[in-house]
Amino acid sequence: MSKVLESEDESDPRTFKIHTAHYLWPTLAKPVNRSGDFIAPVKRSVRPLISILLLTVFAVTVSFRAVVGRGARSGAFEFDLIDVLAQTTTAPPAPVFNSTLLRYAGIDMGEAKAKHDIEQLLDGNFGGQGRYRTFAAWRRFNHPEGRARSSNGIPLSLRSPQIYRYWLDFRRVLQEWARKKAFFEPEIMSELVRLVKHPIDKHNGLVGSDKRYSSCAVVGNSGILLKSDYGELIDSHEFVIRLNNARTRDFERNVGWKTSVSFVNSNILHLCTRRKGCFCHPYGDNVPIIMYVCQPVHFLDYTMCNSSHKAPLLVTDPRFDVLCARIVKYYSLKRFAEETGKSLEEWGKVHDGANFHYSSGMQAVMLALGVCDKVSLFGFGKSASAKHHYHTNQKGELALHDYEAEYALYRDVAESPSEIPFISGKFNIPPMVIYQ
Repeated sequence: MSKVLESEDESDPRTFKIHTAHYLWPTLAKPVNRSGDFIAPVKRSVRPLISILLLTVFAVTVSFRAVVGRGARSGAFEFDLIDVLAQTTTAPPAPVFNSTLLRYAGIDMGEAKAKHDIEQLLDGNFGGQGRYRTFAAWRRFNHPEGRARSSNGIPLSLRSPQIYRYWLDFRRVLQEWARKKAFFEPEIMSELVRLVKHPIDKHNGLVGSDKRYSSCAVVGNSGILLKSDYGELIDSHEFVIRLNNARTRDFERNVGWKTSVSFVNSNILHLCTRRKGCFCHPYGDNVPIIMYVCQPVHFLDYTMCNSSHKAPLLVTDPRFDVLCARIVKYYSLKRFAEETGKSLEEWGKVHDGANFHYSSGMQAVMLALGVCDKVSLFGFGKSASAKHHYHTNQKGELALHDYEAEYALYRDVAESPSEIPFISGKFNIPPMVIYQ
């Protein structure tokens, strides 16, 4: 016989009444012996059985009330009951992702070319890197002071042990980056505190803590910021991330002035290498820089500039790059299929598949999700009447990015984070607010 426990009063979960559920079977199978003959049931009184059952129910009720009484006086039973109820709560169903989209998103259409370029660079062959044919050509172009030559025509600077050490460092860093890039690790989100926050804390004179930043603002560069007065709100966050060295001077009312870290793509650092001392610090030379690598050849810039920077110059872990690339491509493929109805095979023709890449803003958002308890987005979005960037006159978007797909990702982070693919289920995505 089944017993059902039900609270008499919703405000007091310690009081229960016992209901006895009676199950009726419309038909019962008739027993047969091994020969197949039916056996007539033996008639007997059911009164003794009912009496035993009633006594059992009475004993259980008395015992249960006694336990409740002792637990209520000690306070222990209340917590045990809450634990039991919590364990029996039905968990939300796990999201179901489109397996075809997952498979296509995992394909890196530029992988073969990237591997070839890396092999060429490690061999000292810069023939596929535009104007850079050799390491010497890169050095002369980016550092004009190195053009002095000896009598035999060899650049003097390239004969120095220091430049040779740069070359060895470049090969070592590139090899390690290429090795990690070959792996897809969804758990990388849980390692961002160690990879990013610890070095920044050390630079700021703090002991590296696994505790996340309490609140983070990621400030995009959209022209829609010019219609807002978010400056003070942005600066009120513990940690503020800005993108691609977008200037804040004359825009403090709209974008604030506080900067905890500058998140850039390697094209920005490449331009900075042509300046004296590789200066790349519009927010001050004590502000750390985090950079994701667009082209492997840009590790030359990183190698030359890293030693001259007072603040940390960190390169994003390539496993983190791979995760971001898959997530954005998944959303882009999904959007393409829903809006066009065409085969996913045709996606690459529209988005220049081999060169398709996430934006700096997207990866900065993912970084914030890994190191912050709460995340706020500012300047992500567009308007027909707004400039592409608040600090420039650029109006057009880069074809290699799918901003609409990235906006869909941000909405899912804010409203339904369980819908985001590829991220390990062990990682808890923090709450995020999007300010328009």
